[in-house]
Parts: sequence; structure tokens; C-alpha cells
Amino acid sequence: MNRTALILAAALSLAGLAARAESPDPAGQFAARAASTVSRAQVQAELRAFRQHGVDPWADEYDQLASFRSGRTRAEVVGEFLANRDAAAAMNAEDSGSGYLAAHKPAQALPYLAGTPRNAQ
Repeated sequence: MNRTALILAAALSLAGLAARAESPDPAGQFAARAASTVSRAQVQAELRAFRQHGVDPWADEYDQLASFRSGRTRAEVVGEFLANRDAAAAMNAEDSGSGYLAAHKPAQALPYLAGTPRNAQ
């Protein structure tokens, strides 16, 4: 009994695998070729130029800031940070800045409400 059940289970599992197997279809959905506007030689030349340049943005050691140049001085950035430090802390607080925004009303309220048409008559 035990041996028969084992043989039956093996036969059914092989039948299930065989039913899922597919033969490759060379004329199927993957057979279409993409139309290229450049030749193989041009692609290889671009690859050589890329490798000679020595910068690989997909490398782990790629430094994104190697050629970055700021237009402001460190003192300007520190001063701007210190001037806005309280507002930034309030906007990142537990209430997501709603208390800060309620306490600091804008200088001029908007003259219209949402849904008010431009040419109300």
C-alpha cells in the first residue's frame, strides 16, 4: 500500500510538471526585434568612450558630488538655517506643523474661497 501510494504520487507530480512545460515559440511575443537607429560599431564606440572616461554612475564608489560647486558660501547657508530653524522644527513636530501654521497667520488672507467662480454674479 505504501509503495503504491508513493508511485502514484510520483506519477501525478511528473504529469503535473509535464502539463506545464511549454515548447519555445521563436515566432511568439519575444521574437519581435527593436528597430535601432545606430549601428553596432557606433554602440561599441560609445561603450569604449564610456569606459575610457572612467565614471561609472552605477558603481558603488561613484561620487555624485565630485563635480558639484555651490553658488553660496557656508556662512550664507548656516545663517539661513539658523533663521528658519524654529519653523523647520515646528513643521516636523508631532502635529505636522498645524499648530505653527495656526499661530502664524499669513499677512493677507485670500480674497476667495474654494469653489467660488471667477465671474460670480
